[in-house]
Amino acid sequence: MSATYEARGDVAVITLNNPPVNGLGYETRLGIVNGLDQALADPAVKAIVVTGAGKAFSGGADIREFGSPKAIAEPNLLSVIAAFEASTKPIVAAVHSVAMGGGLELALGCHYRVAAPGAQIALPEVKIGLIPGAGGTQRLPRVLGVETALNMIVSGEPVKSELLARQPGQKLFDKMAEGDVVDAAIAYAREKADVRPLPLVRDLKIVYPNADAYFQFARNTVGAMSRNFPAPLKCVEAVAASMKMKFDDGMKYERELFMGLMVTPESKALRHVFMAERAASKIADVPADTPLREIAKVAVIGAGTMGGGIAMNFLNAGIPVVMLEMKQEALDKGTGIMRKNYEAQVKKGKLKQDKLDERMGLLSTTLKYDDLKDADLVIEAVFEDMGVKEQVFKTLDEVMKPGAILASNTSTLDLDRIAAFTKRPEDVIGMHFFSPANVMKLLEVVRGRKTAKDVLATVMALGKKIRKTCVVSGVTDGFIGNRMIEQYSRQAGFLLEEGASPEQVDKAMEKFGMAMGPFRMGDLAGNDVGWYIRKRRYVEKPDIRYSKTADLLCELGRFGQKTSAGWYDYVPGKRDAIPSKIVNDMLAKHRADLGITPRKISDDEIVHRLVYALVNEGAKIVDEGIAQRASDIDMVYLTGYGFPLHRGGPMNYADTVGLFNVTQAMKRFAANPHDDAGFWKPAPLLAKLAVEGKSFN
Repeated sequence: MSATYEARGDVAVITLNNPPVNGLGYETRLGIVNGLDQALADPAVKAIVVTGAGKAFSGGADIREFGSPKAIAEPNLLSVIAAFEASTKPIVAAVHSVAMGGGLELALGCHYRVAAPGAQIALPEVKIGLIPGAGGTQRLPRVLGVETALNMIVSGEPVKSELLARQPGQKLFDKMAEGDVVDAAIAYAREKADVRPLPLVRDLKIVYPNADAYFQFARNTVGAMSRNFPAPLKCVEAVAASMKMKFDDGMKYERELFMGLMVTPESKALRHVFMAERAASKIADVPADTPLREIAKVAVIGAGTMGGGIAMNFLNAGIPVVMLEMKQEALDKGTGIMRKNYEAQVKKGKLKQDKLDERMGLLSTTLKYDDLKDADLVIEAVFEDMGVKEQVFKTLDEVMKPGAILASNTSTLDLDRIAAFTKRPEDVIGMHFFSPANVMKLLEVVRGRKTAKDVLATVMALGKKIRKTCVVSGVTDGFIGNRMIEQYSRQAGFLLEEGASPEQVDKAMEKFGMAMGPFRMGDLAGNDVGWYIRKRRYVEKPDIRYSKTADLLCELGRFGQKTSAGWYDYVPGKRDAIPSKIVNDMLAKHRADLGITPRKISDDEIVHRLVYALVNEGAKIVDEGIAQRASDIDMVYLTGYGFPLHRGGPMNYADTVGLFNVTQAMKRFAANPHDDAGFWKPAPLLAKLAVEGKSFN
């Protein structure tokens, strides 16, 4: 049973015991109700305390039951709360550590609540595209007032218990515990043992002047901020119902809204992301208890934009960093940019001056490899050229202490070749950060053929410490993200040849929800980067066809924002992308040279050709075992490439459309006479799943 029962004199203590956060799964709910029945049947018990074992009161629903019959099996959470409210003996919630979602709703169903300071209180359902479904929208306004409750429900963000307890007129917490919260709750339960009638949150009245005007203001504000997500506005409607309707009617309305949101593609996508993020940290053949190597000091080679950004991640986490460059001027420039980044945060009020000084105080610099020898992890962030990498790793092999982890930030190169430059390939791993490295959430962790399991486990744990979303990739050209984006970019080039303009393609993708279209993205990253990679491709893979449009652009010296000219024109110092006559003339000439008559291309065709190019390559990556699971690919694209969150990633989007429909569209695209022969042949995994009527996830 996932809840325990203990009699402490005349007070029964029911303890939720379902690690790690006492999720309210079926066995836990059953245990709570059985404990309640036992307490009510015992004449010696005068009152009841409900609490949670370990580091949580309750984190809410048990994610392991999402989508299963157990999630709604009786007693469901609504039934448990109803049983609490019907209890003839007072029930006191001893709230500590975490009370979120259903956990907070459970506490609101108790007659009294005693809280420990520092407890994180939240109704975060909006983050998975839902509203609270067990009375949270009806009870929280009754104990915290309309405005505070609505802000908490719409944002889903946690608030510390002591901050809520200080609110004038709040009725969420009856007492703040000074010592052990369970002891305090037992003492409080004894105080209230004979008090009748027992207070119920549902009976509290809400008074709020000018409620209609306030809720209309809330609708306007929330609607403007939650464009692609229906749940926040539904939160407003549910809280408004707590004022306008009788309690039971408000509960029915909340449930209707909750069930309606459950079937929306946006909520399905957000629930998929919630599960995918947790799955990404699990590696099939690396046990969770694998011993980790100690990382007390990190070395970074290269003080450029990438090296500086990488270093900041570790400084932010309190880990000392030594940075190496070949010239003092490069070191000075790099550290100066890092300091400016921190100063900008101080100016915005996001960082205090003492924290800036503390972080920069953890940074040391050097021009000598020998000064890196006591680092536990070294990350190279040098030029993306195998010859340069070879020199660096051969030197590191000589200098670094035994057991040090040698990491490369390469974005496309063969990690196994890099590892072979050393006599310790088991210590070599890829840590592919995304620019700007101090901001972007994604860290592709590249597992070489000989990478040791403890090295992989250590880097995954370290990635979590520096607040990255880590996704494991096997060794392949471009790993997961860049291997897929290459096919996306190839298809974008073909669209230009057929008649689309860069601005039409970008606008179509941005309307779909991408943070940036492919051509604006190229201008930001630097078109010369892709040009360098394509030149290598022309030698290594001469049978693969690329549109020559991007090469022609680079031959004009239009590398993007850094040259104030790329697919668009730019005013120096500004990022506004201005359509370019030079580029449009270049495209017109190129089409004429190829004998192509430009045609009108719909936005729908643009979106699906680009997204399905990602999907097809993603299917190959999963089939080859480069990615452990399709949801890992979704995490890469959501956290590293600006794929729209409300669509749940490219593989989830394909599942939503239906894989049969995806393959049918690919057949239509394959009939295009100007496209690359073979591009649209479905990957074996995609074809198999489509025929079987299955999905990636």
